[in-house]
Amino acid sequence: MCALKIACVGGGPAGLYFSILMKRQDPGHDITVHERNPAGSTYGWGVTYWGSLLEKLAAGDPGSARAVRENSVRWSDGVAHIGDRTTRHHGDEGFGIGRGRLLDVLAGRARSLGVRVEFEDEIAEGAPLPAADLVVACDGVRSGVRERHAAHFGTETVLGRNTYIWLGTTKVFDAFTFAFVETPHGWIWCYAYGYGEDRSTCVVECSPWTWTGLGLDRAGEAEGLALLEGLFAGLLDGHRLIGRTAAGGSARWLNFRTLTNRTWSHGNVVLLGDAAHTTHYSIGAGTTLALEDAIALAGALGARSGAGPAGLAPALAAYEKERRAALLPVQSAARYSAQWYENLPRYITLPPAQMFALLGQRHSPLLPYVPPQLYYRIDRAAGRLESLRRFKRWLGPKVARTLHGTNS
Repeated sequence: MCALKIACVGGGPAGLYFSILMKRQDPGHDITVHERNPAGSTYGWGVTYWGSLLEKLAAGDPGSARAVRENSVRWSDGVAHIGDRTTRHHGDEGFGIGRGRLLDVLAGRARSLGVRVEFEDEIAEGAPLPAADLVVACDGVRSGVRERHAAHFGTETVLGRNTYIWLGTTKVFDAFTFAFVETPHGWIWCYAYGYGEDRSTCVVECSPWTWTGLGLDRAGEAEGLALLEGLFAGLLDGHRLIGRTAAGGSARWLNFRTLTNRTWSHGNVVLLGDAAHTTHYSIGAGTTLALEDAIALAGALGARSGAGPAGLAPALAAYEKERRAALLPVQSAARYSAQWYENLPRYITLPPAQMFALLGQRHSPLLPYVPPQLYYRIDRAAGRLESLRRFKRWLGPKVARTLHGTNS
């Protein structure tokens, strides 16, 4: 393999992990990560992931995977508070890690391998891109690199209907928690999960009518946080909501931007993570998908047939083909998940156990077209049938051995 000069524009998890993988493939690669923010500065609170991601990270770089695992908290339960009713379900093991901590781990590992991580190094609009064999645009949903060639990439953005705000809190949750609160202007809800010893993420969402009815569209930061603390007082147990992140500034109410691109590369420029695609936050897969992009891109480049830059085009095409195929079911799940919350009144009056079960089924393309209680009964019956099938598969060989022993 011929060594490459690589510039990663954006110092998020995807760009940092990609640089780690490329350096492990060939220490001769000349790699620089250009991050516009100061060191230690980030937006957001904690991110979530599942055990399968740790396995993939460990396959690529055991050291960074171990550090990510050691700096994460985990949970295996899901809790839903619906008004004054609560239900808890046991599920798969999930993990939370502070975004800042994740970046510190990956940046430290990248530097230890010889990657240059340059902070406060913004590639200004109109300025030339770094001179490199490969430029990786990992600068987020509003990617400035991508926008230089917007017509070529064919970027499309669709705004979700509901409004949301990304907050922190000092309340530490021991389970992935949903809380739904009814107001005179409709329902408002949050997703909350721990990511450290003294912090949790709390994402609040509501319909645009609830948002304006409560006056959240007109409230200043302090007033808005106080209003939300009152609405979720039972959940927060006296703890405060935090609107300002380490990067400064205030948390803002937003509509989620679902972003797609017709193609992911242009010459020696390739899109990675949120610069290439986004999926609704309610499935908790954004960071995982970005890191999986990094794994796929590094793999495609490592397997390229041509020497040096000559092998880039087929490698970038292979990367895009692989990731598009992998993303199809995830993007579908995210789309239906977002629609489930946009149609919350259809489900919120169900008994808590049924409502929570359908919350877990919100990715289903069938659910929007079947009456919720009927869907719940069908799903339960199918689950019992599958359990019976598994029992029969387990029992069959034992019965056969017993009969064989009797007849011999």
